[in-house]
Amino acid sequence: MSKQNRRSNAMGMKINAELPLPADLKAEYPLPSEIVRIKEERDREIRDIFTGRSDKFVVIVGPCSADNEDSVCEYVNRLAKVNEKVSDRLMIIPRIYTNKPRTTGEGYKGMLHQPEPDQEPDLLAGIIAIRRLHTRAIRESSLTAADEMLYPENRSYLDDILSYEAVGARSVENQQHRLTASGMDIPVGMKNPTSGDFSVMLNSVKAAQSSHRFIYRGMDVTTDGNALAHVILRGGVDKYGTCIPNYHYEDMVRLLEMYQERDLENPAAIIDANHSNSNKQFREQIRIVSEVLHSRRYNPDLKKLVKGVMIESYLVEGCQKIDENRVYGKSITDPCLGWEDTERLLYKIAEEC
Repeated sequence: MSKQNRRSNAMGMKINAELPLPADLKAEYPLPSEIVRIKEERDREIRDIFTGRSDKFVVIVGPCSADNEDSVCEYVNRLAKVNEKVSDRLMIIPRIYTNKPRTTGEGYKGMLHQPEPDQEPDLLAGIIAIRRLHTRAIRESSLTAADEMLYPENRSYLDDILSYEAVGARSVENQQHRLTASGMDIPVGMKNPTSGDFSVMLNSVKAAQSSHRFIYRGMDVTTDGNALAHVILRGGVDKYGTCIPNYHYEDMVRLLEMYQERDLENPAAIIDANHSNSNKQFREQIRIVSEVLHSRRYNPDLKKLVKGVMIESYLVEGCQKIDENRVYGKSITDPCLGWEDTERLLYKIAEEC
């Protein structure tokens, strides 16, 4: 037994395999020059929205979890057709989430862990699968996507592909997430924690906008700070387990006031229409988005602050268990809007934003 294996066994940890370095994986699965150009152009457009140079409205939309390459790409290709008609008003960013946080640690953890949801975890196959998925989606649709930064060290396998990243409610207080966000050159949304606390969320933005020196993937690194770090309101849960939404007008005004009290760059908010804002009643997302748009129209200051919405949507509405009777294009995690409702909602947003 090697010294490394002896050490890992002593810690109660078994080493299954050594994974390739991100640079090696990128060399094996490089981005074509056309995709590099598309990303550069889209990154510039998105940056202009968060710095206030553009008044386009951001819509981050897609499955709760990206579980199947074919169905996800079919969904993104449908988004691309809508985008052709609304790109003068909207910045559509496909939600391609390949890592899934689990409250108890149980359940499907995303394509990174399980490229095939009904099979055992395979992390090497997973990192290859998520890079291939994101690359294919851009190649076919010309839309660069968003993913969640669930594991800060793992984002290096996709950091040349993504145009937006989110830090989830369970991760937003984690120091490594905050420090890693400070070294990113794309917008990163810091969600409010599950408690709903705005101060925690804004502290995370402050940390992400600041320069830091820390250990990252075995290296001593210094970051510049990310001026595009901002907040995502996703609702909270009180001590009794009751969902407390925070997308209402009064919540946005309170957020605006708290932003004004702090020395933060590029004040911005994305409203997550699902999760604790909808109590996971997925059809409520339609009504919630309408209310957000109304609040923006009513208050010019909120129109500047609220840059967009996040919507969970897939080809088929609802959700399903992972079994042999799975429906193509239906969520295997949280329930999602179906395509017909999504398409109508996107056109409505374009008209009213």
